Amino acid sequence: MRMKNRWAPAIAAMTLVASLGLPGAAQAKGCIRGAIAGGVAGHYAGGHTMTGAVAGCVAAHHYYKQKKRQEQKAQQQPEAPKAPAPQQPRPDGSGY
Repeated sequence: MRMKNRWAPAIAAMTLVASLGLPGAAQAKGCIRGAIAGGVAGHYAGGHTMTGAVAGCVAAHHYYKQKKRQEQKAQQQPEAPKAPAPQQPRPDGSGY
């Protein structure tokens, strides 16, 4: 009789998420941080450590993917020059 591998679904889900979307470090950063936070939250939510880890991986991966897109969009848009602030007269009436 084989022992049930309870890690298999979590590993499969994390591998699937890791194979989609962003390359390299951004992928790992999102998935690993999310999996740790989700695993801890799931553990304290009644023994759902693996479910929390998978959900955290997916959520954090999505967050970092959106963040990277916003950063790329901000870099593509040229920054408009700022107008100088209007000068106010001095309270003593000596001009500008």
